[in-house]
Amino acid sequence: MASKVQLTQSQNRIFSTALLLVLACALILPAPALAMESDNAVPSLPSFIESVKDGDPVALRGIYVEGKIAFPIVQQPYGDPGYVSSVDSVVTQFSIATEVGNVGLLAHNDLAGATFSQLNAGDTIILIYGDGHTQGFVVDNIQQYKATDPLSPYSHFKDLATDEEKLLSALELFNKVYRGDYHLTLQTCIEKDGNLSWGRLFIIAKPISNKDANNL
Repeated sequence: MASKVQLTQSQNRIFSTALLLVLACALILPAPALAMESDNAVPSLPSFIESVKDGDPVALRGIYVEGKIAFPIVQQPYGDPGYVSSVDSVVTQFSIATEVGNVGLLAHNDLAGATFSQLNAGDTIILIYGDGHTQGFVVDNIQQYKATDPLSPYSHFKDLATDEEKLLSALELFNKVYRGDYHLTLQTCIEKDGNLSWGRLFIIAKPISNKDANNL
């Protein structure tokens, strides 16, 4: 059974990671981006699955949205929950989201994350694992927040969908978008007036079923 000290250390680590998470696009901007050769055409799902398969049944290897997204997924290096790939057309799995029981995917808004804003409620997102099996999610809601101080680890966040002046702390925002019933969260930053880290965009998607998404 975990001691109170261990529990406190774990909670502090999650809090620190949450602060780092919401600043990922502000503090870890790609330098420089390594663009992948692409004609911007989205391949068919079977073709994309074959391109990302590596035989690992538990590792996420790709994200697919018909006509919009076909990106490989990479995992964060151990102990580096603030890492976001600086390679164009690559999405990064957020390790701390996995630890709280959900799937989180991160991307810079001037790279793969630019496509996140093209998603709409009702869109089907398909995640591909290394052995080729898939899981489908449907976009349930889209949340946007303005950062009161984008470059500060103590910034608060205002929900752009409401006129309320209530602000969320970084930890409160983390809990809102990454905790709860099993779901997928895509995260990138919102650019405004030349500020790449002006705000945060979260795409929340619920699992369709446990059935292989190839049969959807």
